[in-house]
Amino acid sequence: MSIAQNRTADQAPSGLWRWAGLFLLLIGALLLDLSAGAVRIPLREVFHILFTSSAGDETWRFIVERIRVPKACTAVLAGCGLSIGGLQMQTLFRNPLAEPGVLGITAGASLGVAAVMLAGGSMATLYAIKELGGGGSWMVTGAACLGAAGVMLFVLMLSRRVRDNVTMLIIGLMISSITIAVTSVWQYFSNPEEVKEYLIWTFGSLGGVSGGQLLIFTITIVAGLVIAFLSSKMLDALLLGENYARSMGLTVERARLVIICSTSLLVGSITAFCGPIGFLGIAVPHLARGTFNTANHRILIPACCVIGSILLLLCDSIAQWPGSQTVLPINIVTSLVGAPMVIFLLLRTRKLKPF
Repeated sequence: MSIAQNRTADQAPSGLWRWAGLFLLLIGALLLDLSAGAVRIPLREVFHILFTSSAGDETWRFIVERIRVPKACTAVLAGCGLSIGGLQMQTLFRNPLAEPGVLGITAGASLGVAAVMLAGGSMATLYAIKELGGGGSWMVTGAACLGAAGVMLFVLMLSRRVRDNVTMLIIGLMISSITIAVTSVWQYFSNPEEVKEYLIWTFGSLGGVSGGQLLIFTITIVAGLVIAFLSSKMLDALLLGENYARSMGLTVERARLVIICSTSLLVGSITAFCGPIGFLGIAVPHLARGTFNTANHRILIPACCVIGSILLLLCDSIAQWPGSQTVLPINIVTSLVGAPMVIFLLLRTRKLKPF
């Protein structure tokens, strides 16, 4: 048996223990998220509500089934999507600071929402937004989808003409800057009430996705994740450089197109349904690499899904301040929780792997 085979055999039990630990953390984070909130529900009652047909308290059953379960499902899906989007962008551009919004998809979705919320002070528009629940309304969601799709199509058109990933990265950043600038100009000339509605949306929320929206959201995220899983070999090849990938027979332009489509689908839909949620895309891939000490995307992709879900569920639990009426914006909590984790990982490993 070779040294590499011996090393793989030695690492296998350790990897299994790490997976087992992550899945236990995922279950714990899920139960904590279902239990925590303004109305604190004991874990025993959460189990009873989820796995039995009878309920000791119908109010608790309604809260868990109609509010907290959809929100927890949204957190799991959004955590998976943002983490995989960040992993794909970091691999495509071979840049440890790349994140899902680097192509301007998030900014495009924000511009679409701004077009609805800041549309000249239309009373009908503002009334519809308030009645439908801000970021959870179909109107806002549709506008965000159109904005993200418009930027995505523009990026895809440019990707056919640009052969260098670094150039593509710079173009994506410029598109994002232009889109943000247009949105800022729109805010500057809008009324304070309209700006307030838009700012509330930019804080991000996991509680506005339910019913038909949750079904569409699930289908979209699963489609993006399937594309990402099928692209794992392409990502492994691109990690070694474009010239090496071409020598292996990979069509780099086609691979880039697939990766951009997957990331756009994931990030665009999450921004549309949940608002912009930052930091997960840049933090979780590094946490996954540090946990498993590998650059193999067949391991990193599921690892990012699990770690991203755990992190967003924990952030949602913290945001609710269990037992109080205060709910913090999810964007604030993801930064406060995720940043120290990455700093600790960097101080421990001394470098960003595998770049």
